[in-house]
Amino acid sequence: MSDQAIRKIVIVGGGTAGWMSAAGLARLLGAACQITLVESPEIGTVGVGESTLPTLPYFNRTLGIDEAEFMRRTQATFKLGIEFKDWGRIGNRFFHGFSDFGPLVHGRQPHLSWQRLAREFKDMPPLEEWSITAMMARKQRFLPPLELVPGMGPAYAYGYQFDAGLYAAYLREYAVQRGVRRVEGMINEVEQHPETGFVTAVKLRDGQRVEGELFIDCSGFRGLLIEGVYKAGYEDWSAMLPCNSAQAVPCARKEGITPYTVSTARPAGWTWRIPLQHRTGNGHVYCDGFTTDAEAGRLLLENLDGEALGEPRQLRFTAGRRRKSWIKNCVAIGLSSGFLEPLESTSINVIENAVGWLVQYFPDRGFRPELADEFNRLVSQRYEYVRDFIILHYKINDRSDSEFWRYCANMPIPDTLRHQIELFRETGHVMIYDLQGFREASHLSIMQGLGLQPKRYDPMVELLDLRHLQAHFWNLRKAIERAVDGMPDHAQFLQKQAAA
Repeated sequence: MSDQAIRKIVIVGGGTAGWMSAAGLARLLGAACQITLVESPEIGTVGVGESTLPTLPYFNRTLGIDEAEFMRRTQATFKLGIEFKDWGRIGNRFFHGFSDFGPLVHGRQPHLSWQRLAREFKDMPPLEEWSITAMMARKQRFLPPLELVPGMGPAYAYGYQFDAGLYAAYLREYAVQRGVRRVEGMINEVEQHPETGFVTAVKLRDGQRVEGELFIDCSGFRGLLIEGVYKAGYEDWSAMLPCNSAQAVPCARKEGITPYTVSTARPAGWTWRIPLQHRTGNGHVYCDGFTTDAEAGRLLLENLDGEALGEPRQLRFTAGRRRKSWIKNCVAIGLSSGFLEPLESTSINVIENAVGWLVQYFPDRGFRPELADEFNRLVSQRYEYVRDFIILHYKINDRSDSEFWRYCANMPIPDTLRHQIELFRETGHVMIYDLQGFREASHLSIMQGLGLQPKRYDPMVELLDLRHLQAHFWNLRKAIERAVDGMPDHAQFLQKQAAA
């Protein structure tokens, strides 16, 4: 039987997606496969994804990366979640943290019991006070995860806030040290097998020819291979996610470094604030149908914490995904596969997922179509689950101060999301489609934070002893307070453990 193992992989494009793919494959395949990455300095990267989910620490650990070194090299800070301001209504504020609201209560989610207590006692503290990451963020404390309740596992998780350009450069060094060959140049021709249609090589403007058996398209929005060659098609979600523009600009860092990202709703979108060790990242995501670029830039610059370190950088995009991310021997990862605005810091997580699924369903040179079908199913579902979660932030709102927010309140939404909203509104239960993505606590943080309150309560909770419920929540709240008060200040911990 002939050897069908893939021996040559070509990655088209660098940036975060390209070098995460190269690093992950180099770590797993070692010398068994020659990996070549082609990138051009003439093509810029988006490079504004400076905030992550708690999955990136696991990705880094899989690569064997030392966290302290990574944080020094990327000017990173720790992230406990996102603070939302003016979402739902002007003056509103809530926190989406990377923790739940305590252990199950008699086998049921704790928020169901909290809802009963909040109904019985008007002075019941808000549910957010049972999220340890929300309390850590409020007091700007940080310590790696601990067990709040013995035997229950880590009580919370954390992500990072870092310079995406520095992260790509760090992974490039990592990958090259492990045998990845970097070729610099502009691709001006793609060669295909005359019978199968498989990509066989890319030719550069300087005449170089790079052959491969598996091609990974990390070429960004243009999708050089997946769209340019294979015409995968694009599913446009702009009717449900109308934001199509962004401006980004760093500013000088003020004193103190918050362990969380801030998202503030604006008349035609939202702004972000991401604190790094050496600067603060800022941006304005908006719909150009409801404001002008000039007005969006003015609003961004007027709300910076410190002096702007340059002019705002303009970006354009259309929310959606490719209809297929794997066609023949080409796999699209990153922006070439799809784009969803960075409201919940999901861009890098989708790259992690795609790299992981490519490894899981890694082909041989036979490229069985069933592998591509399963990869496409998983990637498509992940984009749809994230899409619904982001739409949720816009749909539930009482803002009538601008045309943009009035549009969002009335816009069509997927049936899957409509079911989630109605189930919570009518019963207080949270339904999750994606068990590997945002869980009950995340959906609850957003729905309740935006002001959506259930009309009815779980009848099983009515059978529980009210005094026992009170004691449970009181003891847990005290335990959270003690734990948080015993933690160091985030900036001090950062300076001690991972200062750049």
